[in-house]
Amino acid sequence: VQLQASGGGEAQAGGSLTLSCTASGSIFEVNSVSINNMYWHRQAPGKERELVADITTGGITNYAESVKGRFTISRDNSKNTVYLQMSSLKPEDTAVYYCNGRVTAAYSAGAWEEDHYWGQGTQVTVSS
Repeated sequence: VQLQASGGGEAQAGGSLTLSCTASGSIFEVNSVSINNMYWHRQAPGKERELVADITTGGITNYAESVKGRFTISRDNSKNTVYLQMSSLKPEDTAVYYCNGRVTAAYSAGAWEEDHYWGQGTQVTVSS
C-alpha cells in the first residue's frame, strides 16, 4: 500500500494550491484499499512536523489554528483520495506537506490489514 501525494509547487502570497493524496496497492497483491482517518502534516525547514488538518471516515474535519478559514480538507472515498485546498497562502505556509492515515487493504490471498501509512511529501513554496 502506498500514498501518492501531488499538487505541490510554488505560489504567490494570497494564492491557492490544492494537494491530492491517493491510496493504492500492488495490483499483484491487493484487491482493494480504503482510506479511513486521514491527515495532512507539514514540516518547514528547521521546524518540527505539525498537524495541519485531519478528516475522519465520516467526514468530520479538524484544522490547526494557523490554517483555519484558509485550508479545507476533503475526501473522495470512491477514489481513495484526500485533498487539501489551500487558499490565502502565506510565506509561513512554505513546507513539505505529508499526507498520512489509516488505510485498509484487502489482499488477494483473502486477508485484510489496516495500518498507518505516510506519503512521500510534496513541497509547497509561497513567496511574498
